[in-house]
Amino acid sequence: MSLTLDTYRLLGRSGLRVSPLALGAATFGTEWGWGAEQDEARKLFDHYVERGGNFLDTANTYTDGSSERLLGQFARDKRESLVLATKYTTQRRPGDPNSGGSHRKSLFTSVEASLRRLGTDYLDLLYLHVWDFTTPVEEILRGMDDLVRQGKVLYVAICNAPAWQVSRMQAIADLRGWSPLVALQIEYSLIERTGERDLIPMARELGLGVVPYSPLAGGVLTGKYTRDDLTSTKDDGTRKSFNRALGTVTERNLAIADVVQEVAVELDRTPAQVGLAWTLQNPGVTTPIIGARTPGQLEDNLGALEIDFTAAQLTRLDEASAIELGYPHEMLASDHIRAVTTGGLKIEARR
Repeated sequence: MSLTLDTYRLLGRSGLRVSPLALGAATFGTEWGWGAEQDEARKLFDHYVERGGNFLDTANTYTDGSSERLLGQFARDKRESLVLATKYTTQRRPGDPNSGGSHRKSLFTSVEASLRRLGTDYLDLLYLHVWDFTTPVEEILRGMDDLVRQGKVLYVAICNAPAWQVSRMQAIADLRGWSPLVALQIEYSLIERTGERDLIPMARELGLGVVPYSPLAGGVLTGKYTRDDLTSTKDDGTRKSFNRALGTVTERNLAIADVVQEVAVELDRTPAQVGLAWTLQNPGVTTPIIGARTPGQLEDNLGALEIDFTAAQLTRLDEASAIELGYPHEMLASDHIRAVTTGGLKIEARR
């Protein structure tokens, strides 16, 4: 593979060029009990940018606003060279029903607050962060398009939403001449592959660049968890106890991490590099988000760009982490359906 951070990729069906690994800024600030203080976060930013990285990801409520504030400070002298992405919909003020959600008031007030914290006149990319099941899609799309027309947002995107809603939104945007979605951010890793059922194929079909978050499954793929963590109930406010509480530490996931460790030994690489490299080699993925807390972790993560797997290694990783695609995907891929639809003919589809 042998990529570099300045081997840029187009984001979805836009002309926007982004690095093959994005730097997540959710670790900028320590308000959540982990993360990097300002000086350490600055080192992460500088190292990433000096290596040619240009795609930085944050959200309006990451580390209670410190993430955007610090990122804005760091990016000030390089603003035009960077692609800054943020998100809206998570609640900004407890008890205020309109400080969160996908609706127009939440959208506009959140964007204005993000612009102030980031110290910029425009956002390169704005994601709807979490689907709220209440706001009409036309309200979301029209609001996003208005922000694009005002010049406050250049491109719009979406995270954490059902595939059928995303595809519906893209169709409506196209039909009405509104700004299309250019990116889809989803959780995706060797441990979380359910996006392969509908989300990733949908994104490829409709022109959304896939931007995976948590490509190392909260650190499970790095080997930092053991079988002892399966029964531990310790809550010390760390990311480790957070992941245990989320149910990320399971026997299945640790077994996948074991295979990652085996492949890492064969390649003389770290498990983190192997986990990231597996995500990178998927042609449906544009740029995974890395969430380092120290410069050493960041440098290690960037080593994933240099990994070349053998076919046998990819097969082992795929088999260890395989999921059932379910109906209708498995039925449509069956020999019976192929026989009754093509009669054994060989038909090649090119796109």
